[in-house]
Amino acid sequence: MKEIIVTSGKRKTSIAKAFIKEGNGKVTINKFPYENLNFFDKLKIEEPLRIAENILGHKNFDIEVRVKGGGDKGRIEASRVAIARAIVSFTKNKDLEKAYLNYDRNLLVADVRRKEAYKPGDSKARKKRQTSYR
Repeated sequence: MKEIIVTSGKRKTSIAKAFIKEGNGKVTINKFPYENLNFFDKLKIEEPLRIAENILGHKNFDIEVRVKGGGDKGRIEASRVAIARAIVSFTKNKDLEKAYLNYDRNLLVADVRRKEAYKPGDSKARKKRQTSYR
């Protein structure tokens, strides 16, 4: 039986779970191949895969990502974190972990920023009501 490792990634309100197992390099997001995404989103997903291929020299794993919540870009970022964490835990390669951290720390460390809450009596989180003294 093949070993399956499960990791997760978060961005804003999006949560992604990545399931990684031995295979031939197939990556799916919500059961669709990641190649079907638009160009820039596809590049975002490819970043951890390309770094892993440069260091390991191969892609002998299949990754299935299930992501829900949030918007399109938040889902892509959450998937990216989950994929990078999955590859590191699957290969147990310290050089790969260092390469991810040197390239972009947010590949392994989730971005904890959230939307600021609205304040009472105001229309936005920071914008205040204008006053007129005439």
